[in-house]
Amino acid sequence: MDTSPSSPPTKKRKMATDTTAEQEHQFPLPAILTHPSATPPILITQGAEGRLYKTTFFSPNIPCALKYRPPKPYRHPILDARLTKARLAFEAKVLERCRREGVPVPAVYAQNAAAGWIAVEWIEGAPVRVKINEWLGQRPKNEEEEKTADAKDQGPLVELMKRIGAAIAGLHRTGVVHGDLTTSNMMLRPPTRKTTTTEQPNGVSEEEAKAKLLEGDVVIIDFGLANQSQSDEDRATDLYVLERAFASTHPRAENLFEHLLESYKQTFGKKGVSVLHKLEDVRMRGRKRSMIG
Repeated sequence: MDTSPSSPPTKKRKMATDTTAEQEHQFPLPAILTHPSATPPILITQGAEGRLYKTTFFSPNIPCALKYRPPKPYRHPILDARLTKARLAFEAKVLERCRREGVPVPAVYAQNAAAGWIAVEWIEGAPVRVKINEWLGQRPKNEEEEKTADAKDQGPLVELMKRIGAAIAGLHRTGVVHGDLTTSNMMLRPPTRKTTTTEQPNGVSEEEAKAKLLEGDVVIIDFGLANQSQSDEDRATDLYVLERAFASTHPRAENLFEHLLESYKQTFGKKGVSVLHKLEDVRMRGRKRSMIG
């Protein structure tokens, strides 16, 4: 007869149960990330359509972003496979086209549309949304003080808005509309600086440090909803989506959106003028929908 206390087996069983539960809640990785030579991936975010991992490509020194669209159990397997393959192949095609035309987007490293993944360049930096909110957080929160400060220190944000407008104009010029333009789908890649012995990082003034928050190149990311279109209506809708998202995410800087549109018009030329005219029509329809509910 076993006279040993029953608590240790119970504890072991509990630990085993916890471990099993933890494993069951982990997302199954795509096959490409389970290869023995693969760098352990880091799950960055999960969306409705897929997951984004940070890993490496070809060499441990080359970071990349791997976007994986897992099978959808609510769809017929054949239909799901066809949709996933078509969507990823089109996304890669759009990114390659934009790169050829000089649009600031991530480079495509590899893809396997049949397996549901695409590997693209990892963009260093932070989302534009984060940087703008960080910059706004250092401004006066009192409305009267903010109005007085506007004329003095809104310059860095105005310049960023102009860079965003130019990047979107370049995208639309290639015949591509993004489909989900927000400041979360834009990265601010910091400029590369050569450090010298004369630099004094601790001696930077508060204004200079604040201005550097918004320095860098704007890179447009996440083309999962992109489409090819030369239509002014589609381009205007792209801008309208960004305008509404910007007003919601950065209400204190809403009045600066006009600088983005002006830069868009200057970069796109005559076509930009017609797109902005169409944007007025899109705004009117949007307001009517809001009134009707």
